[in-house]
Amino acid sequence: MAKDGKIRVVALGLIRRDDRLFVSQGYDPVTNQTFYRFLGGGVEFGEGSQDALKREFQEEIQADLTDIRYLGCLENVFAYKGKQGHEVIQLYQCGFANPAFYQIDELTFIEKKRKKKALWVDIARFKSGELLLLPTSSSEYF
Repeated sequence: MAKDGKIRVVALGLIRRDDRLFVSQGYDPVTNQTFYRFLGGGVEFGEGSQDALKREFQEEIQADLTDIRYLGCLENVFAYKGKQGHEVIQLYQCGFANPAFYQIDELTFIEKKRKKKALWVDIARFKSGELLLLPTSSSEYF
């Protein structure tokens, strides 16, 4: 999340298994809305976005990535918890080095002292509008 009116650069990983995507679940208490997004996180100063992607997956769920391929750059201007945010997203398609991650239905992890859930979700639920994947422009990549 961008703070103090600054644009945040993030790296996110699109991981697909058949007709499902591996995503994290979020919730905005101000709008009372559940949403989903690809896992990843902030790029630190002096760090390449692909390195940030690998680091974030390692920090969040202790997973190594393989077959990393750059998909494109997305811009996301949004509101979360009543505050304006602005991100530039470097989006990558990738896979899990450990095949066991493809067998897990969902897992819980800690991000900045917050308990979060990552899970496999059927793509059709996003395409139908039943579930919200953010940023919405990421749907053009699957």
